[in-house]
Amino acid sequence: MEELQMIRWDLVIPIIIIQLILIVVALVDLIRHKETNGPRWMWVLIILLVNLFGPILYFIFGRKQ
Repeated sequence: MEELQMIRWDLVIPIIIIQLILIVVALVDLIRHKETNGPRWMWVLIILLVNLFGPILYFIFGRKQ
């Protein structure tokens, strides 16, 4: 319990909010676009499970131009 008191929440909360926003935007974009580089289910897993970098990877490599 003492570890939770040592966390600087004022630094952690903005990172969590940015991560959630990126996840939502990436999932909405994935739903709207019909074609992706690779299977859509794979991108859903990457977006949800690869923390902060999953949505970024989707926007760099997953979207078809």
